[in-house]
Amino acid sequence: MALRRVLHFVFKVGDRAKTATFYRDVLGMKILRHEEFEEGCKATCNGPYDGKWSKTMVGFGPEDDHFVAELTYNYGMGEYQLGNDFLGLTLQSSQAVSNAKRLGWPLTEVGEALYLTQAPGGYPFYLVDKEQPSSVSLDTPGKATVEVVILSDPDGHEICFVGDEAFSQLSMVDPKGNELLDKAMAEDKSDEWFAKHNKQKAAA
Repeated sequence: MALRRVLHFVFKVGDRAKTATFYRDVLGMKILRHEEFEEGCKATCNGPYDGKWSKTMVGFGPEDDHFVAELTYNYGMGEYQLGNDFLGLTLQSSQAVSNAKRLGWPLTEVGEALYLTQAPGGYPFYLVDKEQPSSVSLDTPGKATVEVVILSDPDGHEICFVGDEAFSQLSMVDPKGNELLDKAMAEDKSDEWFAKHNKQKAAA
């Protein structure tokens, strides 16, 4: 089964200039692409509107391997009534917090090193005032070296993020997999060693 991931979230914006300031200057995202349309999208990409509209993709990196935001702007709309479908987006970025303070963008401290702010239009964003974790290079003998970042929540659950290109090489099916496993098991004398020294293997 092919792997699938969420590509982007669509925000309908009424004030394009202020929205651009928020995503670029406060959050520190980059404009990845911008497209203008003279008439409404046949697939209602811009909502139930027939007039001129634009689509701007913003994010911290290319859409191929980053989750990004799609900013939809209808020239004839000044604001939108928000529903309850979007509860907020959390970003860990001390730089974004610093940018907001420097620009006077409203921030409300709602927890330890956690701030609530809003994009123009009222969309809530939670900013964690911490540096982004650095990646670690993990070597596999005879194979590719992958860059890894491990995130953990307060309950101890972990999510491991790996570099796509190197992991694609590392995770290729090895036709010698069975042979290598059998060889390693045959050479494993750890049970005998522990028995000889009257010890037991640790439990976790």
